[in-house]
Amino acid sequence: MSTPRFLTLPPGVSVLQIETELGSFTALEALPVSGVAERWPALLVPGYTGSKEDFIAVLQTLAQAGRRVIAVDMRGQYETPGPDDPQAYTCAALGADVDAIAAVVGSGEPVHLLGHSFGGLVTRETVLNGSTQLASFTLMSSGPAGIIGPRERAGRMMLAELPEHGVDYMWANRMEPDALRAGVPDDIVAFLRKRLLSNSPAGLLAMADEVLNARDRVGDLARSGLDILVLYGEHDDGWPPLLQAEMANRLEADCVVVPGAVHSPAVEAPETTAAALTRFWNAAESRLLQYG
Repeated sequence: MSTPRFLTLPPGVSVLQIETELGSFTALEALPVSGVAERWPALLVPGYTGSKEDFIAVLQTLAQAGRRVIAVDMRGQYETPGPDDPQAYTCAALGADVDAIAAVVGSGEPVHLLGHSFGGLVTRETVLNGSTQLASFTLMSSGPAGIIGPRERAGRMMLAELPEHGVDYMWANRMEPDALRAGVPDDIVAFLRKRLLSNSPAGLLAMADEVLNARDRVGDLARSGLDILVLYGEHDDGWPPLLQAEMANRLEADCVVVPGAVHSPAVEAPETTAAALTRFWNAAESRLLQYG
């Protein structure tokens, strides 16, 4: 569970409803506080049990580089409602949602797409099966296939306990004690509770199954022709850093290891993460503008 360190929206950041052919999605929109958004926009997609707030710490910095930046709640996450149908939460279905969102965000311009953790598996489907023109693709703390390690165990616990005990039980007996032991401030704990309980229960189950059992599609992604960045924390406790480095090598992608970060670089090292993303996005734009 990614845990934002603050919730106050920075200058230039506001809540936005994105209307698409597949439904309405709640997002945070960041625009430059000074200057104009002259560069191509970026779309940021959170991970399992996450939300748009996981990107609050990087939004202003990213936008101030001269671009519009959108962080979105996927279908069934926090402030974007979702149905009870588990098929609405497969990577393919969510990837189609992201494609529809990207089409609106881009409005004819290429879009820089980023997926964090499970969001990386979802946005990979957008890259491979979507129709919106993309400027680049970033996998942040994501992997080639289903998650392994400590977060795999947490996902399997969710699958085992959620159907029998419900979301309130998972919060009271698993997630709240973890947050309190970690010294998370009261206002953030209250937000984490509200966010978890706002998730679609069907979505939580289906997404857990997807993040645990996703198949390796790195070969397909390598043939996409997109500029790709693999970015992760040096202490990632999701997909092991070595596995992510190997994935970057298979993709012939840029690779950035964020010092001191674990599984949520945008939270744990926002300035380093924002600087790396801006460098990569600017370089990708320059190559596309030069070579088409």
